[in-house]
Amino acid sequence: MDCVRANDTQPAFSGLLIAADRGGGGKTLVSLGLARAYRNQGFFVKAFKKGPDYIDAAWLSHASGYQTGNLDPFFLAEEALRAHFYARMSKNATKQPMLALIEGNRGLYDGLDVNGSCSTAALARCLSIPVVLVINCTKITRTIAALVLGLTRFEPTTPFAGVVLNQVGTMRQGALLRTVLEQETDLPVLGILPRLATNPLPERHMGIASFGTHLALDREQRLEALARFVADNVDTQRLLTLASSMILPTPQRQRSPQKSAVTIGVVQDRAFWFYYPENLEELEAYGANLVPLSLTDPAASLPEELDGLYIGGGFPEDYAQLLSESPLRPQIAALARQGLPIYAECGGFMFLAKSLVYQGKQYPMANVFDVTVTFEHTPQGLGYTEGCITQANPFFPVGTRLRGHEFHYSRIQDPNHAFVMTLTKGHGMQKVAEHAFDGLTRHNVWASYTHIFAPAVPAWAPRFVELAKTYKSAKKS
Repeated sequence: MDCVRANDTQPAFSGLLIAADRGGGGKTLVSLGLARAYRNQGFFVKAFKKGPDYIDAAWLSHASGYQTGNLDPFFLAEEALRAHFYARMSKNATKQPMLALIEGNRGLYDGLDVNGSCSTAALARCLSIPVVLVINCTKITRTIAALVLGLTRFEPTTPFAGVVLNQVGTMRQGALLRTVLEQETDLPVLGILPRLATNPLPERHMGIASFGTHLALDREQRLEALARFVADNVDTQRLLTLASSMILPTPQRQRSPQKSAVTIGVVQDRAFWFYYPENLEELEAYGANLVPLSLTDPAASLPEELDGLYIGGGFPEDYAQLLSESPLRPQIAALARQGLPIYAECGGFMFLAKSLVYQGKQYPMANVFDVTVTFEHTPQGLGYTEGCITQANPFFPVGTRLRGHEFHYSRIQDPNHAFVMTLTKGHGMQKVAEHAFDGLTRHNVWASYTHIFAPAVPAWAPRFVELAKTYKSAKKS
């Protein structure tokens, strides 16, 4: 997309992409620290997460003060990806300096195949945004130059801003690393982060931990401490001079949101909070009034007017006891039998199961589906999914091809069911030899391990809203 001359209606912004040579290199720490540091300096920081991730994205939202968007070449082709990026940068644009800060995933060139398709580097090239390379420098000195040279020359069209050295043990090591990089490479050293005695971010099996409970109490302290740490050890001003300077294209005419026609409840609590903001925005654009609900609050109630229900992913296993005691559990089961449209992904599916087995204890769930979900010590599905709808269901026509992602440690104990989607990529609810299956439906309920990204499934939001309208009309008749 060609850049144009800036004017009052087409504001400029800077862009940076934080990447690493491998997962666990420190890009999340740097991304969060920079997002909060630049926000504290008066920037309007719009953060993005590359790839399927809710947890890092949630932390980035709190660090930047603005809802994090998703950028994923697996879901959107290049032109659509650029359009989506610019649309989110245009939304609520202000005259204060704007910064697009993108956190990559895995290693810089790690993609879906040996050609690195859909990699972080591919995203950087697609958006013409330079990479800030974060390198874990544990037990390394001169070899750093060979590593950086290899990374910068591997795909020569990948743009770079500079390198941030992470986990540096001593001042002597830092000075040696800087000198060798200045002598052997053209990539400037933009920061040297000393090794921390403890990880400033809590972890769990899917990366950094959620913040739905006790972590909310010290989330701000953690983020402010990260901002100080990064600002003290990274040349944030120089980094801005090396960022891409971009102009928002002439905005295209946006679809006007429809008047709220239906009420869709969205379960957003300690157990369920894995939602792409784009999914919720699409529902609103097609006329849904979204109402947040809780299944872990014993005093929670359903709104009097409820025309649909969206239950996303999360960590229901951590709150299995509360969920089993929820007064909404039998109510939701009854509404499902009455035809309430319900869309449930991963953790949401677990809540709709007959029971959930976690750490040797069995908890009753909503029993919309006659399945028992049990947790294992290793991932049962992790990564992208791709499949075809093969059976009739309320949400997707037969023949629809869906791309999504899954990450779950749970599985169903009794997999002999009539699944509605056959996967060509991923594990889903059942995998037998070369074949994998996902998706259960009953009444107007959809449940799957697959999470979708609404901009890549444009028929999902209008269909959900249409189902809700039909349900609402049937209640009145």
